[in-house]
Amino acid sequence: MHHPDPDDRLVLEPDCGRCPALVESRTCISWGNGPRDADVLVVGEAPGAGDPDAGTWKGGNHTGCAYTSRHSGRRIRRLLADLGYADRTFYTNAVKCFPAGEDGSNREPTDAELSNCRGHLESELDVVDPAVVVATGKHATETLLAFEGRALDGFLDSVCEPVDLPDLCVTLLPVLHPSYQEVWLSRLDLTEAEYRERIAAHLP
Repeated sequence: MHHPDPDDRLVLEPDCGRCPALVESRTCISWGNGPRDADVLVVGEAPGAGDPDAGTWKGGNHTGCAYTSRHSGRRIRRLLADLGYADRTFYTNAVKCFPAGEDGSNREPTDAELSNCRGHLESELDVVDPAVVVATGKHATETLLAFEGRALDGFLDSVCEPVDLPDLCVTLLPVLHPSYQEVWLSRLDLTEAEYRERIAAHLP
């Protein structure tokens, strides 16, 4: 499992300033990365604060590459690699900048921030043209459904259940957020092997 090359970033709007609060809170913009002809596109909610002292895997807020944190980033990349998609997956977030809460940790992006960044995600989908979009967690799933004016009716019930998104010409596959995977797997009464099998069954 290799850390992405910063030169591999799909930089859509250098120094984007659409969201003043995010400009203030981010260290750098966390752009999507991976092959431009990927079969799978992984979407998270937003980059975390990251850890500038973490060695290679500092997180997108410091590397400029989505899904490069030492926990969530490495975990989701390892999962896709183990399923045979190491060179067939593009990684990005619905919001490209770290949204800092009052205590310096992540807060949820606002509706305006999601809206401001939606064009970037649309551009990534147009460029990559994946067969499947894997949404990690409830908020990423809601973001993809919102493209078609659809709401999420119970996230846990939607995990590993594919949804056709005809307007985007993709299949949406909601999965658990890697940070909370163990907690929710026990709620779903799934082993990690069973969970991986369910994901693999719906990948191209």
